[in-house]
Amino acid sequence: MQRLNALKDTVQPWYTLSQRLDDVRMLVDLAMSEEEPSEFEAEVALETNEIVKQIDRLEIETLLSGPHDASNAYIEINAGAGGAEANDWANMLLRAYLRWAERRGFKTEILDIVDGDVAGLKSVTIYVQGHNAYGLLQGERGVHRLVRLSPFNANNKRQTSFAGIDVTPEVAEVGEVELDDKDIRIDYYRASGAGGQHVNKTSSAVRITHVPTGLVVAVQNERSQHQNREVATNILKARLLELARQENKASINELSGERKGIEFGSQIRNYVFQPYTLVKDVRTGHETGDIIRVMDGEIDDFIDAFLRWNRSQKDDQAL
Repeated sequence: MQRLNALKDTVQPWYTLSQRLDDVRMLVDLAMSEEEPSEFEAEVALETNEIVKQIDRLEIETLLSGPHDASNAYIEINAGAGGAEANDWANMLLRAYLRWAERRGFKTEILDIVDGDVAGLKSVTIYVQGHNAYGLLQGERGVHRLVRLSPFNANNKRQTSFAGIDVTPEVAEVGEVELDDKDIRIDYYRASGAGGQHVNKTSSAVRITHVPTGLVVAVQNERSQHQNREVATNILKARLLELARQENKASINELSGERKGIEFGSQIRNYVFQPYTLVKDVRTGHETGDIIRVMDGEIDDFIDAFLRWNRSQKDDQAL
């Protein structure tokens, strides 16, 4: 039934688009039959523009053909080089992705969060629930670089800071992944942040480290230690599956390098607030000067540009 519903969700928009095209053709026929067709021009133009937008959206849907593109997603944000400024930058990115998900109608849940010493946060893991969540967010994986006049600098000097983002799909195959006890280290600790009297009363938060790969997953959102361990285990298994799907050892090392090297020279996107405003994706070349809109979660242009660029890369490799 899930597969059937997914197929219906894929096909139905095309039927709707076909009907809208028929309606526009009818309006055009009416306009052509009138001596003064101007009264129909505005309506035809408006509907045509909406149809073009819908075609663009459907085109993006066709680019989401990966085995897990339709899945829910886990986003992990880690502050990199830059101290308090980097912690604040990680918090700004968290807000942007939460706003983006809200606009999409996706549900979000913060599974784990570690506050910064002065401001912002050191790390956060978000669960994003919605159709094509992973497919849309996969291009956000990598290092994001911020340049601005730092409010944490006494001289208000321009400062550069970094945050690393990892995106993993929620997959059904996690049940097939076997974790050897000797390969994992599990730590229990007291949760932090909001949560009422229960917080800091019991060691319910869970951190699992996969020793061979260095992958670390922490979850503190659920009330019980058992629930947190189950969620953390599933996330870890999903990430191990992602690593296993890499074509060769070099690509795995490259992915691990992105996770470790949250610093200058490894960024996928630059965000500049001063001396000018610019957001530019290093891979696709897509850019905009409206950085406020981007930080408010309007990143669909960058997502679309990445999906088209990624498809062209695959097509070039296939030749």
